[in-house]
Amino acid sequence: MKLRAVVLVMFAMLVSAGIVFAGGQRQSGGLTMEKGVLTVGMEIGYPPMEYLAEDGKTPIGFDVEMAKALAAKLGLEVKFVDTAWDGIFAGVNTGKYDCIISSVTITDERTAAHNFTKPYIGNAQSMVLLKGSSIKARSPEELEGLGVAYQAETTSDIYMSQLAEKGLKFTPYEYDKVMNCFDELKLNRVDAIVCDSLVSVDYIAPADSPFEIVWQGPAEETFGICLKKGNDALTQALDKALDELFADGTMLRISQNTFKMDLVSGVRK
Repeated sequence: MKLRAVVLVMFAMLVSAGIVFAGGQRQSGGLTMEKGVLTVGMEIGYPPMEYLAEDGKTPIGFDVEMAKALAAKLGLEVKFVDTAWDGIFAGVNTGKYDCIISSVTITDERTAAHNFTKPYIGNAQSMVLLKGSSIKARSPEELEGLGVAYQAETTSDIYMSQLAEKGLKFTPYEYDKVMNCFDELKLNRVDAIVCDSLVSVDYIAPADSPFEIVWQGPAEETFGICLKKGNDALTQALDKALDELFADGTMLRISQNTFKMDLVSGVRK
């Protein structure tokens, strides 16, 4: 076989194996559903982690920036698929997207059904009231007889359901999006909110915020990237990319840009 033919054959083999480099970065080589693209399932309504910019079209937030950085490490473009939370896990199982990057708490139940990367940020439950509220409760256990808002099918839902099982009687107000909880509290349609501390911190940050955090639990939760069970190759690739983002300071920068503080380093200690 002539040298030119040999070179062409070798190049074709490299392309089919997915190890041709472009711009010095490695291509996906079958890791993702769509060649050259990391498709991410995300419920884009969970500020400051994932939400829409003022134009109503552009996804922004912590998870969005992290997903872009991960894709860049893998030499991929990123595409977001806005998905309702109650169907987000079914979507990754049926191949609507490669992974879920959407503030997914790592739990025993979820790890039994899905692959997860290493954690990338810590989280706790928190309780929010209106500033100047007449409500005297200073923990979820004291919400007897009150109307409590939280996002359905989240760890906040699980937390309040466990309190109900222990005998706490309250009126639950479950919403599809966490921002609806804050809207309802602002309108005095509910008495309190239980939600992730990563979310409540963002809502109380503005100087003119009408909200205050009156209780925050221990940071016992961590978020990870969720994939279909058995998708080990992409899980390992994302883990390696995450390690690199922690090592080069990208994760710290995204945290400081989003929260004005370091909320990521603790999960790697």
